[in-house]
Amino acid sequence: MRFLLLLLTTAALGQTPYAEQLARHREAYRDEFLKTANSPLKSAEAVARLRFFAADSTYRLEASVERLPGEKPFEMLTYNGQRQPYVRYARLRFTLGGQPRELIVYRSLQLAQLPQYRDYLFVPFKDPTNGAESYGGGRYLDFRIRDIREGKLTLDFNKAYNPYCAYADGYACPIPPAENHLRIAVRAGELAYPGPP
Repeated sequence: MRFLLLLLTTAALGQTPYAEQLARHREAYRDEFLKTANSPLKSAEAVARLRFFAADSTYRLEASVERLPGEKPFEMLTYNGQRQPYVRYARLRFTLGGQPRELIVYRSLQLAQLPQYRDYLFVPFKDPTNGAESYGGGRYLDFRIRDIREGKLTLDFNKAYNPYCAYADGYACPIPPAENHLRIAVRAGELAYPGPP
């Protein structure tokens, strides 16, 4: 997990508290690239080229969470050909674009061995913006188990971010499984990286 998620709130008018808090979240996201040893973006100039869809609180949704106990571990393929052990943790149900949607939440069995990531949850997904507006390989969302409260989870696509593979080769970025391919364009979160100047 590259950064800790920020809690966001919504409001209605002008430069809303939501948009302001999302801007701070994105600033922390940019800063993390410069603090992380294996970051693919090592200069302020490269990080300044990160782009995002405009903040849109309609992409901040409440999802119902259905736990999936007893799931067997499986190997999730990555873009460099490696496989990583995951388990399906829960099913998210939510409404987007007036239609019911679903995404699966996964838990990394490797990260679960590390105390700081023991409750880390992962939602890789693809949508029709991939390859045109957003990174072709899909985007990710991160959560903690404690983010699930009374069977609900705030699902904020404005926080969707690109894997390191969007910026450079050589990283083991999980490929979003077919069950997490949304049919609706998600015009929220991080855009495709334009590359070096």
